[in-house]
Formats: sequence, C-alpha cells, structure tokens
Amino acid sequence: MQNIINFLLLILWQSVSLAVEFETAITATGRWFINTDNGDSQSLRLNLIPELDVGFNNGWQFTSSLRLQAEVINGLQIDDINRANYSDYTKPALLNREIELELREFYIQGDISNTFVSLGKQQITWGKADGLKVLDIVNPQSFREFILDDFDNSRIPLWTVNIEFPVAEWNFQVLWIPDQTYHELPKQNATFAFSSPEVVPAGPPGIQVNLKQAERPNNIFLDSDFGIRASTFWQGWDITFNYLYQYNNMPVLRQQLAISDGKPAVTITPEYERTHVFGTTFSNAFADWVIRGEIGYFTDHFFIAKTPFLNQGVVKSPELHYVFGVDWNAPLDILVSMQLIQSWIFYGADKITRDRLDTSITALIRRNYLYDTLVAEILLIANINNGDGIIRPKIIYEWQDNVKTWIGADIFYGDRQGIFGQFNQNSRIAFGIEVSY
Repeated sequence: MQNIINFLLLILWQSVSLAVEFETAITATGRWFINTDNGDSQSLRLNLIPELDVGFNNGWQFTSSLRLQAEVINGLQIDDINRANYSDYTKPALLNREIELELREFYIQGDISNTFVSLGKQQITWGKADGLKVLDIVNPQSFREFILDDFDNSRIPLWTVNIEFPVAEWNFQVLWIPDQTYHELPKQNATFAFSSPEVVPAGPPGIQVNLKQAERPNNIFLDSDFGIRASTFWQGWDITFNYLYQYNNMPVLRQQLAISDGKPAVTITPEYERTHVFGTTFSNAFADWVIRGEIGYFTDHFFIAKTPFLNQGVVKSPELHYVFGVDWNAPLDILVSMQLIQSWIFYGADKITRDRLDTSITALIRRNYLYDTLVAEILLIANINNGDGIIRPKIIYEWQDNVKTWIGADIFYGDRQGIFGQFNQNSRIAFGIEVSY
C-alpha cells in the first residue's frame, strides 16, 4: 500500500509543471441534536472540509479533501467508536478524544486512449436504493449514527484502482481494492451501540461476556477486494450487471463458552468472511414516473443463531436482497418516492434470530418552494416484520448560494428487539448550518 501511495505522489509531483487550473473550497458544517426523551444534547458537531482540485493541460485531474471533525458530547465521540476496522493507511488521525482528522479523498484521474483511470482514495457508488443499501457495498460505512448520516458522509473512502472502458454498446468498470478497511461500529457504551438480537448475540443471563478485537485481514494482495460492473442502455432502460468478491464489511460474531476465574464466560470473536456478490440494477423513465430497482445475491452471509453455542452461535446461508422503487414527479413540484426492500435467507431460517423473509418499505415526499430555496420533506423507513421504523421530517432553507440551514427530526418507534426499535430512546430534533467558500 505504501508503494501505491508513493506512486500517486510521484505522478502528482511530476505533473505540477503541467497544472493549468487550481480550485479550492472549504465547507463548514455545524449540527446540534437534542434527545426528545430527556431534552439532553445528543450531539454537537463541527465539520471542516477543505478541498483542492488541480487540473492539468493533459486532461488529467487531481482531487483531494480532508475532514476535520469535532464532537463534544459523550456517546458519539472518537473514543466511542471501535477503530480496529481501519487499515493503517485509511485510519483517521486521532488528535484528541473529541477531534479527528481524516483524508477523505486523494486520487488522480484521466483518460488513456479510450480508457478512464482513477487511482487513489475514493468512493465507488453502486446501486439505486434510498435510505437502505443493497448493492452500495463497495465502500464500508460508519455506523457512528446508525444510518442517520448522509451516505456521502458515512461512506468510508478506500484506496482503489478504478478502470473503466467501453466494449461495443457496453461500458465496463473494473475495481481492485487493496484496502482492508471495514464497517466502523460503535462501542458497547456508545449512543447508537447495537443491541438488537438480529445484529448482536445476547449472552446468557448472569454469564460474563468478553468481546475480543476483530481479527482483520491484513494481506494487501491476497485479502484485496475485486469487482466488475457492466452497464448499458437498452430500449430506454439503464441496466448494470455487477460482481464483487469481497470480505463482508460486517464481522461475524462467533461465540465460545469457557471457564474464566472458575466461572463460565462467553468470548465473542469478530471475524471477517469472504462472500461473492452477484447483482443487477435497472431504471427507466416514463413521463413523470421512474421505475428502478436492484438485486443482490450474496453467496455467504452469517446470521445470529437462536442457540448461542450451536456452530459458535452463527448460521451460514446465501441471501437474496432486492429493492423495487417508483418515483413520481407529481404536480405542484412534489416528488413522491416509494420502495419495497426484501431479504430472503435460503438455509437455516428456523435457527436464526430474524425471519426468513425480511420486508421493509420506504416512503419519501418532498416539495420545493420559493424557487427551490426552501425544501420540505418527510421520509419513512419501516420494517414490516418487527413493526418498527423511523420517521424523518426535514426543512432546508438556502439563504444564499453558499449558506443553508435546516431543522428536522429523527423519530424512532417500535420494540427494542428490532433494528430500528433498538434506538427508540434516541429520537432527536436536529438543527444544522452549512457554509461553503
């Protein structure tokens, strides 16, 4: 990995004399969240993102950005996040308990003949789903705030070789990712620590539980991820076929019962396992309507077992995950978007803590006012199986081209056993401001 970084720096250094255009920008974002249950501040965060774009007279471009992030409220601070998921080359720098500095982008891109090349730390976006992910899994995600943060902010950029080239009516994308970085997960005492039995195993009553650090793969070449996507436009349909060979970004939580100091204890060992992902996406516009969807088949997923020590507390099965969505550009400048998201488990569904078929729906209504300077929206994400979900109203006002403010809420509901209901005491009101130059 260090050789790759040195290679990129060498290219950049040798190209400085070719630079014809420099563009800089900086964006400052402040956010304040208040817990609706007790009135306490849940989060008070400031983000500074300076960006530099360099254009060269040979058509190539260098892009870089940093993110300085400060959080002053316990539960969402840097120490409340498990950082063992990061490779040494991707891990944000910890300045103190409240502040971290992260290299978000650092890549150079351009054309070689009819081939597009992008080398460096970047995000790769697959899929068309809103709110929940199916194929948008190339980059891992930070779950510091569960799924509440914008995907662009919560997605973790990776050191990636991205090559795209046309073949007849098709465009192919080939990815090599020699970066062993996975989902960023909150610690057990964090505000959004997972507690649902669908996600984490529940230890037997009265028995001590010891959670070990994840055993992260660390061979740059043998443990690399590899992906390929073929896309085309056919009779009005945008279609892609996707393949990804990766380590699942969520670790498998294996359990083992042992004796510690003469007493029974459970040791949980997180490990990362390989999976093959085969998928497709499609979309088409019909007047004011857009039909879209994506399908992903995962050959090897691991689920929490009802019996803690049967097969170390996990059940292995393929999973079929898909989403079908409809967007309607309604009169009065109103957007209505609906999605059906389902996940099928093929084997051992009677032995795991979730249902064989898991169904969620999403509904988004958005309207623009005052020449698009005011946006009002409400998003619902609901899990049908558990009867839980989240409601997210939001109003955004753009005072100037570079200044906007917003107020909103994240309202969880449902039983604490569910994926959303586990956070039913974390509902909050949100205030924010963004200034860019």
